[in-house]
Amino acid sequence: MNLCLFALLFAALASTTPAHPQAPIQPIPYSHKLHLALGLKCQDCHEMPAPGDTMTLPQTPKCMTCHSSIGAGRPAIEKLKAYAQQKRPIPWVRIYEIPSFVIFSHKTHLDAGAKCESCHGPVAQRDHLWRETPLSMAWCVNCHREKKATTDCGSCHQLQD
Repeated sequence: MNLCLFALLFAALASTTPAHPQAPIQPIPYSHKLHLALGLKCQDCHEMPAPGDTMTLPQTPKCMTCHSSIGAGRPAIEKLKAYAQQKRPIPWVRIYEIPSFVIFSHKTHLDAGAKCESCHGPVAQRDHLWRETPLSMAWCVNCHREKKATTDCGSCHQLQD
Protein backbone atom coordinates (compact mmCIF):
# COMPACT_ATOMS: atom_id res chain seq x y z
CA MET A 1 0.00 0.00 0.00
CA ASN A 2 2.76 2.48 0.94
CA LEU A 3 4.69 1.63 -2.23
CA CYS A 4 1.59 2.31 -4.33
CA LEU A 5 1.04 5.66 -2.61
CA PHE A 6 4.71 6.57 -3.14
CA ALA A 7 4.45 5.69 -6.86
CA LEU A 8 1.36 7.90 -7.28
CA LEU A 9 3.02 10.80 -5.46
CA PHE A 10 6.19 10.43 -7.55
CA ALA A 11 4.15 10.39 -10.78
CA ALA A 12 2.27 13.53 -9.74
CA LEU A 13 5.49 15.37 -8.89
CA ALA A 14 7.19 14.24 -12.07
CA SER A 15 4.42 15.78 -14.15
CA THR A 16 4.84 19.25 -12.58
CA THR A 17 8.55 19.37 -11.69
CA PRO A 18 10.80 20.45 -14.55
CA ALA A 19 13.42 17.94 -15.65
CA HIS A 20 16.06 20.63 -16.13
CA PRO A 21 17.11 22.66 -13.08
CA GLN A 22 16.76 25.97 -14.95
CA ALA A 23 13.27 25.22 -16.29
CA PRO A 24 10.73 27.35 -14.47
CA ILE A 25 7.73 25.64 -12.96
CA GLN A 26 4.75 26.62 -15.07
CA PRO A 27 1.23 27.04 -13.65
CA ILE A 28 0.05 24.16 -15.85
CA PRO A 29 2.39 21.39 -17.00
CA TYR A 30 2.83 21.69 -20.75
CA SER A 31 4.87 19.50 -23.08
CA HIS A 32 5.96 21.13 -26.33
CA LYS A 33 7.30 17.70 -27.32
CA LEU A 34 3.85 16.10 -27.04
CA HIS A 35 1.95 18.93 -28.75
CA LEU A 36 4.41 19.27 -31.65
CA ALA A 37 4.42 15.48 -32.14
CA LEU A 38 0.67 15.78 -32.71
CA GLY A 39 1.37 18.02 -35.69
CA LEU A 40 0.83 21.43 -34.12
CA LYS A 41 3.08 24.24 -35.30
CA CYS A 42 4.50 27.03 -33.12
CA GLN A 43 2.16 29.56 -34.78
CA ASP A 44 -0.89 27.47 -33.87
CA CYS A 45 -0.51 28.54 -30.23
CA HIS A 46 1.89 31.48 -30.38
CA GLU A 47 0.21 34.17 -32.45
CA MET A 48 2.14 37.00 -34.09
CA PRO A 49 -0.11 40.07 -34.21
CA ALA A 50 0.73 42.84 -36.70
CA PRO A 51 3.27 44.25 -37.22
CA GLY A 52 4.94 40.98 -36.20
CA ASP A 53 7.43 42.16 -33.63
CA THR A 54 6.24 39.84 -30.86
CA MET A 55 4.95 36.33 -30.53
CA THR A 56 2.28 35.94 -27.88
CA LEU A 57 2.05 33.35 -25.14
CA PRO A 58 -0.92 30.99 -25.58
CA GLN A 59 -4.23 32.41 -24.39
CA THR A 60 -6.68 30.31 -22.38
CA PRO A 61 -9.41 30.21 -25.08
CA LYS A 62 -6.83 28.98 -27.61
CA CYS A 63 -5.93 26.05 -25.33
CA MET A 64 -9.60 25.30 -24.72
CA THR A 65 -10.19 24.95 -28.47
CA CYS A 66 -8.82 21.42 -28.14
CA HIS A 67 -8.97 20.83 -24.41
CA SER A 68 -12.70 21.32 -23.98
CA SER A 69 -12.79 17.61 -24.85
CA ILE A 70 -9.21 16.30 -25.07
CA GLY A 71 -7.85 15.34 -21.65
CA ALA A 72 -11.03 16.39 -19.84
CA GLY A 73 -10.94 15.23 -16.23
CA ARG A 74 -7.13 15.30 -15.96
CA PRO A 75 -5.96 17.60 -13.12
CA ALA A 76 -3.96 19.90 -15.41
CA ILE A 77 -6.85 20.24 -17.85
CA GLU A 78 -9.25 20.91 -14.99
CA LYS A 79 -6.92 23.72 -13.86
CA LEU A 80 -6.90 25.06 -17.43
CA LYS A 81 -10.69 24.83 -17.52
CA ALA A 82 -10.89 26.85 -14.28
CA TYR A 83 -8.82 29.65 -15.85
CA ALA A 84 -11.16 29.59 -18.84
CA GLN A 85 -14.32 29.67 -16.74
CA GLN A 86 -12.94 32.62 -14.74
CA LYS A 87 -11.90 34.30 -18.02
CA ARG A 88 -8.38 34.60 -16.61
CA PRO A 89 -5.16 34.31 -18.60
CA ILE A 90 -2.83 31.48 -17.72
CA PRO A 91 0.04 33.09 -15.77
CA TRP A 92 2.79 31.47 -17.86
CA VAL A 93 6.32 32.12 -16.62
CA ARG A 94 8.26 33.80 -19.44
CA ILE A 95 11.47 32.08 -20.44
CA TYR A 96 12.72 34.58 -23.01
CA GLU A 97 12.26 38.31 -22.82
CA ILE A 98 13.81 40.86 -25.12
CA PRO A 99 15.26 43.88 -23.25
CA SER A 100 13.33 47.11 -23.84
CA PHE A 101 16.37 48.76 -25.46
CA VAL A 102 16.49 46.13 -28.23
CA ILE A 103 14.43 46.38 -31.39
CA PHE A 104 13.49 42.84 -32.42
CA SER A 105 10.96 41.58 -34.92
CA HIS A 106 9.97 37.93 -35.01
CA LYS A 107 8.45 38.51 -38.46
CA THR A 108 11.69 39.92 -39.89
CA HIS A 109 13.66 36.95 -38.58
CA LEU A 110 11.11 34.34 -39.74
CA ASP A 111 10.86 36.01 -43.16
CA ALA A 112 14.67 35.80 -43.41
CA GLY A 113 14.47 32.02 -42.86
CA ALA A 114 15.19 31.76 -39.15
CA LYS A 115 13.48 28.88 -37.42
CA CYS A 116 12.05 29.05 -33.89
CA GLU A 117 14.74 26.54 -32.84
CA SER A 118 17.47 28.99 -33.89
CA CYS A 119 16.88 31.03 -30.72
CA HIS A 120 14.68 28.80 -28.57
CA GLY A 121 16.58 25.52 -28.89
CA PRO A 122 15.13 22.10 -29.81
CA VAL A 123 11.63 22.87 -28.50
CA ALA A 124 10.14 19.81 -30.23
CA GLN A 125 12.31 17.57 -28.04
CA ARG A 126 11.38 19.24 -24.74
CA ASP A 127 8.70 18.46 -22.19
CA HIS A 128 9.91 21.44 -20.13
CA LEU A 129 11.54 24.55 -21.58
CA TRP A 130 14.37 26.60 -20.19
CA ARG A 131 16.53 29.36 -21.62
CA GLU A 132 18.96 27.48 -23.82
CA THR A 133 20.48 30.42 -25.63
CA PRO A 134 21.88 33.46 -23.86
CA LEU A 135 20.29 36.00 -26.23
CA SER A 136 23.15 38.34 -25.44
CA MET A 137 24.41 40.98 -27.83
CA ALA A 138 27.48 38.85 -28.60
CA TRP A 139 25.28 35.81 -29.32
CA CYS A 140 23.02 37.83 -31.65
CA VAL A 141 25.93 39.53 -33.45
CA ASN A 142 27.57 36.12 -33.95
CA CYS A 143 24.38 34.79 -35.52
CA HIS A 144 24.06 37.88 -37.74
CA ARG A 145 27.66 37.40 -38.93
CA GLU A 146 27.08 33.69 -39.64
CA LYS A 147 23.91 34.48 -41.63
CA LYS A 148 25.53 37.52 -43.29
CA ALA A 149 22.82 39.78 -41.82
CA THR A 150 23.47 43.39 -40.91
CA THR A 151 25.43 44.14 -37.78
CA ASP A 152 24.68 47.86 -38.00
CA CYS A 153 23.86 49.09 -34.48
CA GLY A 154 20.71 50.88 -35.66
CA SER A 155 19.17 47.63 -36.91
CA CYS A 156 18.71 46.42 -33.32
CA HIS A 157 19.04 49.56 -31.19
CA GLN A 158 17.27 52.91 -31.18
CA LEU A 159 19.98 55.41 -32.00
CA GLN A 160 19.83 58.81 -30.35
CA ASP A 161 20.59 62.01 -32.24
